[in-house]
Amino acid sequence: MTFDQLNLIEPILKALSQEGYTTPTPIQEQAIPILLQQQDLLGCAQTGTGKTAAFAIPILQLLYNQKQQSTQPPAIKVLILTPTRELAIQIEDSFKSYGKYTGITQTVVFGGVGQKPQTDALRRGVDVLVATPGRLLDLMQQGFVRLQHLQFFVLDEADRMLDMGFVNDVKKIIAKIPERRQTLLFSATMPKEIMALANSILHNPQQVSVTPVSSTAETIEQRLFYVDKNEKRDLLKLILEDKEIKTALVFTRTKHGADKVVKDLIRSEISAEAIHGNKSQNARQKALSNFKAQRTRVLVATDIAARGIDIDDLTHVINFDLPNVPESYVHRIGRTGRAGASGIAYSFCEQEEVPYVKDIQKLINMPIQVAEHPFHKDFKIGVAIAPQVKPKPSSQQRNRTRQASANANSKWHSAPRAKRPTHTTSR
Repeated sequence: MTFDQLNLIEPILKALSQEGYTTPTPIQEQAIPILLQQQDLLGCAQTGTGKTAAFAIPILQLLYNQKQQSTQPPAIKVLILTPTRELAIQIEDSFKSYGKYTGITQTVVFGGVGQKPQTDALRRGVDVLVATPGRLLDLMQQGFVRLQHLQFFVLDEADRMLDMGFVNDVKKIIAKIPERRQTLLFSATMPKEIMALANSILHNPQQVSVTPVSSTAETIEQRLFYVDKNEKRDLLKLILEDKEIKTALVFTRTKHGADKVVKDLIRSEISAEAIHGNKSQNARQKALSNFKAQRTRVLVATDIAARGIDIDDLTHVINFDLPNVPESYVHRIGRTGRAGASGIAYSFCEQEEVPYVKDIQKLINMPIQVAEHPFHKDFKIGVAIAPQVKPKPSSQQRNRTRQASANANSKWHSAPRAKRPTHTTSR
């Protein structure tokens, strides 16, 4: 199937063609016809499946058709709630890209920055509003946001909303929007709390599930590195000696830990920046822009940014710290291997983190293969794992291994550089 076969209007097809999109992803192929029929939708889709385009494209088409028959000034007809600032910005960018020839207007509001540019945009009038819950409630209370004309409500990353404690804010917002509307709820996982929320806001929804709940993409090559806590930084620098790794997204458990990793990499002359909740919005956006443009080789992030980072050609994700919530592992490594592309995910595991491995493997229903390396530790505490991987090392890695330890095992896993296909969409 191609986008031409989904009964899309010419202005949208033209924009998609310019973006290089010809073949819809499975969730787009299933969801777009349902939404064009103006039905509610419950979508279970892991990150990177192209769900933003799955809801943005049909909403833009429905709005465009309405606009041709109306001379009314812009009013907020679409509200998209999302848990993080990064994701909100990217969704707005997607609407701009897909709707560039439709005349549909949009803006985004989020906390952590001054509100005047946001309120100025709202005063001018917009059709589509993308928002994080806290800032939206604040602007509603101040009278800047009026939702009486709302026709479409999208709740994106619903399980992440739950994890971040936003569900009560979401319920307050839902209480103030029109009952007659088309509602879409997307979630990577479907815990009982999310199902209860879905049942309360959706009307006879169609369901779309393109991957098993909490699964990892088959295109992501996963490797586990057992290592002492005080040797993680040396292991990270050793891995980054591979010049084929043009950029790497590294996850830590804490903000302080992210800053420490960045300082250590910079001391080793490896360009790195951190992105987490303590950074200003401008600093976060600058770091993300530098990383996308490959001016920064390593971006170190906490879980707050795990679902808000959408980067073309990202081949490597490294879990410097394993998450203690197994679902976070799925979201983290989902930053690579997006929309059918291949990717590589490395996870460091110190002794205290070994129980997390068991939980992760249970969730994804598969073992993670163990890679040997110069700092390898044998943590034998009953975690079921696959046989260890022993591929041929490079000469540079062999030299480093001899220097690290005369008794170190010289086998090293080196995965090929992933290449991104050009015929699919990752938004």
